[in-house]
Formats: sequence, structure tokens, C-alpha cells
Amino acid sequence: MTDFESWIEGLTSRHLSDLTFPELSRSLRALSSTYVQRRHKLREGAALAGAGKRAAFALFYGPLHYLLVREIVRALPGATIGARRLVDLGCGTGAAGAAWASECPRPPEILGIDLHPWALGEASRTYQNFRIKARTQRDDVTAARLPAAPALLLAAFTLNELPEAARPPLLARLLDRASKGDSLLIVEPLAGSAAPWWNDCRETVQRAGGRADEWRLCLDLPAIVQKLDRAAGLNHQEITGRSLWLRGG
Repeated sequence: MTDFESWIEGLTSRHLSDLTFPELSRSLRALSSTYVQRRHKLREGAALAGAGKRAAFALFYGPLHYLLVREIVRALPGATIGARRLVDLGCGTGAAGAAWASECPRPPEILGIDLHPWALGEASRTYQNFRIKARTQRDDVTAARLPAAPALLLAAFTLNELPEAARPPLLARLLDRASKGDSLLIVEPLAGSAAPWWNDCRETVQRAGGRADEWRLCLDLPAIVQKLDRAAGLNHQEITGRSLWLRGG
């Protein structure tokens, strides 16, 4: 069994121990509705409000985020070599950071930063499952102290959940770090309505020498993710996303 398979097995066992599958699928529908129709509620913590939504987030979106980031870093030249540290900004359940670190020949130590204590607990389990040295830090990503360069900086599905006023200063800070040797990867949903700020951010990163990509990936999904996808009336025949990549010097 691979680390990914054992992670999925552990998620399934834990999150279905207190919830029935119909309860989980209803929670996933509610969570999906929050992402699509009530995104303003995300900043108030709506995605992780209640055990059902937390379980749906971990067991459905976590694996999707893992697979997307895994394929992105496999495709980006130089993304899996170099730094000994990876900073997972807004780490959530740790899926995206684990995906990047696991693709590195020498997995970097991860610092997972998030404000939600439940997310940090899940992230610790995720990093441990993938046998990655890691620590977590409860903090606001816009003000958190970061380790010394060089590091890999990851903001996966994070910038879009920040207040409008907080995003430009954080991006400026991350670009300044990249100019000093860090590598920066930003990942967000593909739908334009989900990130109306994306074009400005993309142009800023490209002016700094980075690249922008859109991803449509046809991948084999874990059985539990496929089952939830059908039960919740979703359609993930493709995993989609878009990214900004700036490799450190």
C-alpha cells in the first residue's frame, strides 16, 4: 500500500466512524454550495463549521488538492529540487504541502501555518502519514514569521480566502522572499468567478519572471472520492486548477 492509499484509508476510517455515508454526502453538498454560491462565508470559517463539513473537506477536497498539486509540481521544471524547508501557508489538512514534499527526492521539512486548530490537527496527521518531518503553527498567514530562505512557499487555495486588503501585501511579501531565493507556488480554482483578483496577481508574478498555468487533469480518483462525487451530484471527471510559479534564484 502506498502512502497515498494508506492516507485515504485512514481518512475514510476516521471520518466515517461518527458519520453515516448519507450524512457525509449531505455535508459535502452543503460545503460545495458554500464554495460556489456563498464564498464570502469562507472568511467566516463556514467551510469548517460542523463535523460533517470538516469530514467532507478532509475526505473529498483533501485528496483532490493532493492530486492536483502533485501533478503541478511534477510538471514544473525545478519544483522538486533544492530547498530543505517548505512553508504550507493556510495548510488546511496538509494535503497540498504533503503532495509537494512527497515528490521531492529529499522531502523538505514542512511548516504548516493555519488559524484553525482542527485543520492543524489534520495536517499533523497528514504529514505523519507521509513520513514527512513537519511542525504546525497556529497563525495568520499574512503576518506569520517565516523561516530563513531558501524555502519552498506554497499558498494552495489560500489567497482567495483572505480579505481583499490583505492579499496585495502578502503577495508583495512572498515576491520579496522569492527575490531572495525562495520558490513560490500559488494554486487556486480555475473558475474565474472564484478568484476575480487572479489576473492582477498573475501579471505581477509574470513581471517578476514567473509563469502562469491552467490545469485540466484526468486522473484516477480514490473509490471513496468517486462515491462521494456521485452521491453529492458533483462532477470531477477532470481535476482543474490554475497556478503561478516563480522559482527562486
